[in-house]
Amino acid sequence: MAKRRASSPLTLAVLACLAQRPMHPYEMATTMRDQHHDSAVKINFGSLYNAVETLRKSQLIDVQSTGRQGNRPERTIYEITEDGREELAQRLRELLSTPMKEYTLLAAGLTFMTALSPDDVAAQLALRAHRLEKEVERDREELRLSSEGDKDRAPLPRLFLVEDEYQLALKETELTWVRGLLQDISSQSLDGVEEWRELHAARRIR
Repeated sequence: MAKRRASSPLTLAVLACLAQRPMHPYEMATTMRDQHHDSAVKINFGSLYNAVETLRKSQLIDVQSTGRQGNRPERTIYEITEDGREELAQRLRELLSTPMKEYTLLAAGLTFMTALSPDDVAAQLALRAHRLEKEVERDREELRLSSEGDKDRAPLPRLFLVEDEYQLALKETELTWVRGLLQDISSQSLDGVEEWRELHAARRIR
């Protein structure tokens, strides 16, 4: 079997849904949202239908049936194949066991930040830290409500919240790191910051 035919998070989410039971695409999207998959996967119907078609062509899923209820549009129900189950298991093992290089937008910004002046970068990092503080505060409260429940919803087992815990931990770590970098730039203790500042001063003189 070819490797990594379910290479995107959305194709993986489709396989995970169909491993539960056969579904049509609208039900897949609803299930993903109900099970909080949208915290890790960007869900929109255009991309979802493309993912379904990619998996069908790869023979990881197949059409189980088509039907129509009343005046509603015809719906196609899909089911996972044995190759699809094997692909899902293989891909999950790979994702859980193997650290992979991720090309984040923040990393790109940091790589090229010297195109801005140190003061400008410090201002942007301060803004990012402020926004992260708000997000961390919000995410902590949402995680607490999900785990404890309230009058409108029952508490969720931690099993279904580990991805939210992970996202929160990433934001908390990033906030700590951004604050440290901001302090180093502002205090001139970052190695190379003086040359960086002189470079931008020379550009202004020209």
